Amino acid sequence: MRAIHLILIYVLLGIALVLGGMAFWKSQNQDQVTNQPEFPILEAYPTPPLSMARDSIRLFDLPKEVTFAGEKVPLEEQDVLERLEREIYVNAYWESNMILLMKRSGKYFEEIDRIFTEAGVPTDFKYLALAESGLMNVVSPAGARGFWQFMEATAKEYGLEVSQDVDERYHFEKSTRAAVRYLKKAHAKFGDWTAVAASYNMGQSGFSRRQEEQLNRNYYDLYLNEETSRYLFRILAFKLIFENPGEFGFHLKEKDYYKNPEFRQIQVDSDIKDLAAWAKSQGSTYKHLKLYNPWLRDRNLNVKRGKVYEISLPK
Repeated sequence: MRAIHLILIYVLLGIALVLGGMAFWKSQNQDQVTNQPEFPILEAYPTPPLSMARDSIRLFDLPKEVTFAGEKVPLEEQDVLERLEREIYVNAYWESNMILLMKRSGKYFEEIDRIFTEAGVPTDFKYLALAESGLMNVVSPAGARGFWQFMEATAKEYGLEVSQDVDERYHFEKSTRAAVRYLKKAHAKFGDWTAVAASYNMGQSGFSRRQEEQLNRNYYDLYLNEETSRYLFRILAFKLIFENPGEFGFHLKEKDYYKNPEFRQIQVDSDIKDLAAWAKSQGSTYKHLKLYNPWLRDRNLNVKRGKVYEISLPK
């Protein structure tokens, strides 16, 4: 018999042995599995009860009627509905930003509501501050600053001091009262609060020109630039989400909101050459001085004759 024949025979025998061994192992293993007690199969990631699960991505049911400062939003117009929904979904599903806005509002909204109510300005305008700055002392590319994003010339026009060592655009209460003056003046000009909000974004003169060019005074009927076209709807989205947080998947408790400490007020009517040393002499720190008085823009404070500043420090 030739060598090639022997090799083929050995190969066939080897294959037969392997197949036989596999068949025997399978039968033994099956017996073991059959004799084992049954256990429930656990999922790698068990589904929590619905009440414990995080809200899934979903569509939102909007209220049948939406208002801004008591003025009806015409949701029956398709483009108006689409523009509102765009801002709602963009902001509601930017969860990290929305949570921080909500938490931050705990430090400021109550005071803004008080100031606006006393002045006769609708409290819906507090959401304008969210759209402008996110309740932070930010600086725009154009140079607008603070919660209410005043340009330097506008800030001075509405009674805020802007100098080398003092910039009251960063003063929460004073800048909020300046915003009140601006809003009331704009309302006297336009006659409705919706137009006032739009003019805050593009300027009173700019908004007036669009009204004149298009022979229409209604914000919702005007063809505007992209930013102003979206602006009021961003404010409306903030209002709807903040007033109905659970409907949009946000479940903050009272303890989750940030709070300011209690303050003591110190009146200053003379120069302070070194604010760090002065803060220490008041039993505080330079950090707290700058954190709660961001309108102090330098390391010293020059006080003009007859001028009095009020500095807030934690008790």
